[in-house]
Amino acid sequence: MKTLGIRSKERRKLIKLTQLELSKLVGVSSVTISQWESGDTSPNGQNLYKLAKALKCDPDWLLFGHDKNFEGKGSDWTGSLELWGNETVLSKDEVEVPFFTEVELSAGDGNIPAQENHGPKLRFARSTLKRLGVQPENVACVKVSGNSMEPVLPNGSTVGVDTDNKTVTDGKMYAINHDGMLRVKLVYRLPGNGIRLRSYNADEYPDERYDEDQAKYINMIGKVFWYSVLL
Repeated sequence: MKTLGIRSKERRKLIKLTQLELSKLVGVSSVTISQWESGDTSPNGQNLYKLAKALKCDPDWLLFGHDKNFEGKGSDWTGSLELWGNETVLSKDEVEVPFFTEVELSAGDGNIPAQENHGPKLRFARSTLKRLGVQPENVACVKVSGNSMEPVLPNGSTVGVDTDNKTVTDGKMYAINHDGMLRVKLVYRLPGNGIRLRSYNADEYPDERYDEDQAKYINMIGKVFWYSVLL
């Protein structure tokens, strides 16, 4: 079974970095990189995101091997974002998408009021959205609050949501409207039309199970297709 250390080492070799070169990019010693790769210690907190950024991969893939889009490929993980206003000029390959915080979710309707948003925007390349199979008009970005999704999504992270994709695939990440509360969780279906919500920070936030009646108060806003972490 592959570990974080094994994935990290394979990724480093794939993009042709030495341990010393990687250590300089992450801001740690080469001894630390060696310890991570051997499994003696593991990166956490900001070091995890610095490592992912240096390796041009997804921290979720480093931790769990979940995101196969980054395994064995040269794809970049977007580790930063820029908020901008309506006066900013778009390039031909760019599209603006609305940015929301949890307080802007309309209670009970399960939708993000993207059409009405005149606040901050985020830039996305049309080519990137096309590659991901996401239509620009269906994209909204929302801010994650709290520590329930750490270490993958620390407090203040931003996720990109495809509001046209509400069909649950077990174990994937979704933005949901839980009785008026905006939440980002890993979602699983249960027999009898129930739903299980899982957090990455399972020690503090154990799985939540809801039967069919309770699940009626959980509406899928859309599937998370992208996220960014501010260091």
